[in-house]
Amino acid sequence: MGLLTNVVVSAAAGSRGFVRAATAAVIAIGLTGCQPTVTPTPVPDAVTGQNPGDVKYYPSDEPVKLGMQRFYEGNFGLSQQYFQDAVEKTPKDATAWVGLAASYDRLGRFDLADRSYAAAAKLVGSTPNILNDEGYSYMLRGELNKARAKFEAALRVDPGNATATNNLVLLNQSSKFVERASNGEPCGSVDCTQ
Repeated sequence: MGLLTNVVVSAAAGSRGFVRAATAAVIAIGLTGCQPTVTPTPVPDAVTGQNPGDVKYYPSDEPVKLGMQRFYEGNFGLSQQYFQDAVEKTPKDATAWVGLAASYDRLGRFDLADRSYAAAAKLVGSTPNILNDEGYSYMLRGELNKARAKFEAALRVDPGNATATNNLVLLNQSSKFVERASNGEPCGSVDCTQ
């Protein structure tokens, strides 16, 4: 307020009178609104180590939604891209990691699927959902013993889990349809009609 008083008094003391004083007062009041205020330095977040102003905000779950939509359409290449985008933007989203893993499974990239399942399990633990998905991944690879172990582990965590039960039924039915010749060789590599 001291600056404003000095400007008004000096303008009033001039030869042109009150109009100059009023004009000077209006300008001084306007300029006081432009004075910079001291803002505190942002404190980095203890978990991420980032300043709040540096954190990018993603207003929606759009990459995960689009990834799921493309997955259910059977477009696994695009679903992989959307889920990859989701885990890059929100690396602590277990759903995005599982979606990425399932997409990799369908693309036959089981090495990358294993990494993605591990990332999801690191975030939320070995949930029945993750164990079931890992088991299904092993079924796709033809590793039926590993698949069975994952489904049974899911049932130990959640004994009433319908998905694990259904996957075990599916696994048991698939092993019944394996055709072998009398010497144990798979049909197709030898003639099974004899």
